Amino acid sequence: MNKNSISIAIASLGFIIGLAILGSAIKNRNKSENTISVTGLGTKKFTSDLITWLGSFSKNNIDLKSAYDELALDRKVINDYLVSKGIKQNEIVFSSVDIQKQFRSYNDANGNYVQGEFSGYNLTQKVSIESKEVAKIENLSRNITEIINRGIEFTSSSPSYFYTKLATVKQEMIAAATKDARERAEKIAENSGSSLGHLKKASTGVIQITAPNSNEDYSYGGTFNTSSKEKEANITIKLEYEVD
Repeated sequence: MNKNSISIAIASLGFIIGLAILGSAIKNRNKSENTISVTGLGTKKFTSDLITWLGSFSKNNIDLKSAYDELALDRKVINDYLVSKGIKQNEIVFSSVDIQKQFRSYNDANGNYVQGEFSGYNLTQKVSIESKEVAKIENLSRNITEIINRGIEFTSSSPSYFYTKLATVKQEMIAAATKDARERAEKIAENSGSSLGHLKKASTGVIQITAPNSNEDYSYGGTFNTSSKEKEANITIKLEYEVD
């Protein structure tokens, strides 16, 4: 076989291989295009079954021991008050005492500016409650002025609300979102004259928990509202099906 014949043979073989590769690429491309991707939504409304509440109180005194003793008296009054309102002792948690030195600046009798003179100690302590008796703690947080009326410098924060069965809610929402997505896929396939094939891929979004009928924004990492007792959760699931 001369060189020309060998060159022609090699060229022909390359052409045949090229056609085979092109045909395979077209086949695989068509196969990837014969899919439907849909997103389903699952929602659930529920009421919080766990509440936390936080308050703080403080005392000021030039003498550290006196300030601590006065704070201890206030702590006992607060603890006794909470227990009298039906709060269980094991639900009441007092934090460690935070001690801050106080300084003041002023003009003396000669009009000279005096800066950074030590003026005493400020002692602050926090009390927190975690309970499943949501209504009781709500009522307590609204009427905390009873403690203030006893001469205690007390600051109360708004309660935070949680739900202890969130895992169950999430499973229910995923099931609902999956059903929603499949129904969408079946409708699309039906409208295009095709039938739904095997599920190729499924991915779940993050859970978003907001107050019902609110304008709270969703976040990439998930939103978790703790300020509302009533909550609404949403989750999405993306499904990809083959189409026959």
